[in-house]
Amino acid sequence: MCGFCGYINKKDKKYIKDMADAIAHRGPDDESYYKDDDIALGFRRLSIIDLKGGRQPISNEDNTLVICFNGEIYNFQDIKPDLEKKGHIFKTKTDTEVILHGYEEYGEKILDKIRGMFAFVIWDKKNKKLFGARDHFGQKPFYYCSMQNTFMFGSEIKSFLKHPDFLKKINKKALKPYLTFQTSVLEETFFKNVYKLKPGHYFIYDAESKKIETHKYYEIKFEPKNQDFNNLVNEIDNTITKSIDYHTISDVPVGAYLSGGIDSSYVVSYLKPNKTFSVGFDYKDFNEVPLAKDLSDLLHIENKNELINADSFFDNIDKVQYYADEPTANLSAVPLYFLSKLAVKDVKVVLSGEGADELFGGYPSYKEDETLKKYKKLPMFIRKFIKIIVSPLPSFHGKNFLTKGGSKLEDYYVGDAFIFNNKEANKILADKYKSDLKYQDITKPYFDKVKNQDDVTKMQYLDMHFWLPNDILLKADKMSMANSLELRVPILDKEVFKLASSIKTEYKISHDTTKYALRKAASKRIPEEWYKRRKKGFPVPIIKWFREEKYYNIVKKMFKQDFTKEFFDQKKLLKMLDDHYNSKKNNCRKIWTVYVFLVWYKTFFIDYEKNAI
Repeated sequence: MCGFCGYINKKDKKYIKDMADAIAHRGPDDESYYKDDDIALGFRRLSIIDLKGGRQPISNEDNTLVICFNGEIYNFQDIKPDLEKKGHIFKTKTDTEVILHGYEEYGEKILDKIRGMFAFVIWDKKNKKLFGARDHFGQKPFYYCSMQNTFMFGSEIKSFLKHPDFLKKINKKALKPYLTFQTSVLEETFFKNVYKLKPGHYFIYDAESKKIETHKYYEIKFEPKNQDFNNLVNEIDNTITKSIDYHTISDVPVGAYLSGGIDSSYVVSYLKPNKTFSVGFDYKDFNEVPLAKDLSDLLHIENKNELINADSFFDNIDKVQYYADEPTANLSAVPLYFLSKLAVKDVKVVLSGEGADELFGGYPSYKEDETLKKYKKLPMFIRKFIKIIVSPLPSFHGKNFLTKGGSKLEDYYVGDAFIFNNKEANKILADKYKSDLKYQDITKPYFDKVKNQDDVTKMQYLDMHFWLPNDILLKADKMSMANSLELRVPILDKEVFKLASSIKTEYKISHDTTKYALRKAASKRIPEEWYKRRKKGFPVPIIKWFREEKYYNIVKKMFKQDFTKEFFDQKKLLKMLDDHYNSKKNNCRKIWTVYVFLVWYKTFFIDYEKNAI
């Protein structure tokens, strides 16, 4: 796990060190560079495999190809012998060099062979072309932009800010969708003209023509088939445990994150690392540390844990937004930052349970409410008529139920988090940020691809393209790397997905629970109390904090800042805050989403030059 950056132009290459220094947290162990007349590559290394010999950038035998790679390829030892038979000469024991020689041998088809998490670039010095790729599900980040005849690329946007050709402007189109999804969901980021390379895609940039072509190499497909349930359960357990074995390849100690939930418990129960790591909050009902410690004690594993208080939480929000690059309003990003800070004291690599909900059907929203099921037995035209009547009315108990009951899934589903609807977002935005763009316009192309599937599969498909890469995996990478820690997610593996994508919905949502088949597989490894436990996420007591005067005033001060009116109607923000403070409404997630954006903007556009992070 590392970080890289670079740029292509015919100008001075002296800026590459400053760019690499901006992402030093991704790789504090070493720094190295490659430069020629066309390109500059910078690399910051976190040494995990081949500690002495794995320095990057790495060149092929005749120095015509150069690679910078961030991530881990778990099956590189399976691929390497065939490359050696074909005459490729290796000078390191790294997975990085397997990608390089694999590209030399197979071209872009190497992407079909590798199994892991990755973002990398390969510079073809002879043909003056840059090949870049991002892993199947988006575990590792990759950004790029073209400005003032300079093409920049790298692991984090903040490295671009160190180049004089970078023009820092906010992307106005990104704000309204963020208010719905709580994260950046457009291909163009919050920084204007800076783009994310999509998961499962690669690109070729021609340094002569200055043109870029992007291509999809991996398609997420759910193709259920008839299976014997007991055989399926055994296959799930075998596939996941084999994936965990692959994900433990390392020349440094490996630990694991552990909450009170099934996913991390499953990983830990098979892995049995020397140490597990957990954090919680010093509030009743917001602390899963005792559950994590109980399982660790049962397995005779040492559990390192820590409780977070409100002051520490609020004191670190600016750091979290800085390391995230773009505003992220998932509340769990902050405790994940603390969890990574705790773990890195003892290990360099941790395993975690991300991806299980998307693959095996674990989110509560996947299990339809029984009352709603009964309501949907009414003809659709009646439910639609009721929806039309209640939609303009002020909020009342049951309004969401009636609105949802009169809508198709495609009309309302955006993922596990839904903050502001289209009207609510426009209502609080300043005029120049209001937009006719609806969240349905963003999700429609994805729903169209699964229009013949059932609702659970539709939700899974959408989450695999939005919630997972833009929220869950982004915060997992950015918060762990902020603390120079490598995080691996063995359940989110292409071989595990291959199996999970074949499971029928009745094996996912069944017996009044979610991810039923996965729970049955986990029952082979963990006690009943754990594999039956319902999903809680990472509970954060923000609803309580915003009703305490100290934290209410912190947010109020931000809402009253002069720069806030550039983006929002301040009167409406303050009313939203006051209504929550006075317990008239629960607006905590809406307040948090706006507040986080303002912290991010202040960090990157107002305080950036004096930023001491």
